Amino acid sequence: MACCDFDMCFTFTWAGWEGAAHDTRIFSEALRTPDLNFPHPRGDKYYVVDAGYPNMKGYLAPYKGERSHVPAFRHGTQPISGSNEQFNQAHASLRNIIKRTFGVWKNRWALLSRMPKFDLKTQIQLIVASMSLHNYIRKHASRDEEFDRADHDDTYMPTVNVGLGYDHAMDQNDTFDYAHDDAFMGSVRDRIRDELCSI
Repeated sequence: MACCDFDMCFTFTWAGWEGAAHDTRIFSEALRTPDLNFPHPRGDKYYVVDAGYPNMKGYLAPYKGERSHVPAFRHGTQPISGSNEQFNQAHASLRNIIKRTFGVWKNRWALLSRMPKFDLKTQIQLIVASMSLHNYIRKHASRDEEFDRADHDDTYMPTVNVGLGYDHAMDQNDTFDYAHDDAFMGSVRDRIRDELCSI
């Protein structure tokens, strides 16, 4: 699991989960494990999260049951239908930063796509070290081919498989009830949607 900022730097990572673990299970565990220092939004700040996560205090998810991914909007033949989809399109464009960040990271470190048969501890160290080097390059390199490609092409989408358990079916141990998203965050999302649609 990883978080990133809008400058394509990783701000949190928790490596070591098996690939079959659903993102939401990992998210749930991160929220319940205080010594991880998982970033929690403070005040009136919100983190943008994928459709697989609950719309809960501090974490703003797209509307369920509507298109919610950039490729569906870019390559879809259907026009945007309604205000919920309009919100989801704007939400997806913000959330796309994580895919772009992972794309730059995995394009640079081919080792990640073909991880050698190291023991788990070594694999985790390689993942974390490569993310640290990714951040260092972003902050200190005056030019970088991988970042330049992502920075100068608004349609840049990774050419590598950036999913890390992203599309797996729900795990039996998932603890969030998606039918009952947080009412407060639901009203926040509705307010943002209404303001967006009035522009």
